[in-house]
Amino acid sequence: MTKILTMKKIILGLSALCLIAFISCKENAANKIDEKNVAEAAERDASASKFPVLEFDKKEHDFGEIESKTKVTTVFSYKNTGDAPLVITNIKSTCGCTVPQDWSREPLEPGASGQFSVQFNGSGTNKVSKTITITANTEKGSETVNITAFVKPDPNATAKKPLTTPTIQAK
Repeated sequence: MTKILTMKKIILGLSALCLIAFISCKENAANKIDEKNVAEAAERDASASKFPVLEFDKKEHDFGEIESKTKVTTVFSYKNTGDAPLVITNIKSTCGCTVPQDWSREPLEPGASGQFSVQFNGSGTNKVSKTITITANTEKGSETVNITAFVKPDPNATAKKPLTTPTIQAK
């Protein structure tokens, strides 16, 4: 029983010592606030809610009827109508038959314009639709545009011969 009382006294004494240490080191946190840091944080928070806005002259381009394997190209123009510089990090299509190219990787200031071209190699048949995804620092993170075409069959392609089954002659 004496050991239990001694242990309780030791724990109580250590607790009191820790409490005194914490109280004596306490400073007023409000005295540590630097007004310069508050102003910088407010400015940073205000600018963090500003995003570039990617606005296109058209969201879809229809090439109309094209011959199979005919390469066609279109240009998508865009403008940054937001409040922050626009940075396009990647432009890709849903397949290798459509190749986006010629876009600037430099920041585009608010109000400035840019463009990129898209080449389609005429693969597929009938109505073909491809999506081009633009990855940028917009609020959504990516934007899309589309191309469509009606691909006519290649007139130079030979028609496939029907499969014939060999006949066995009876003797």
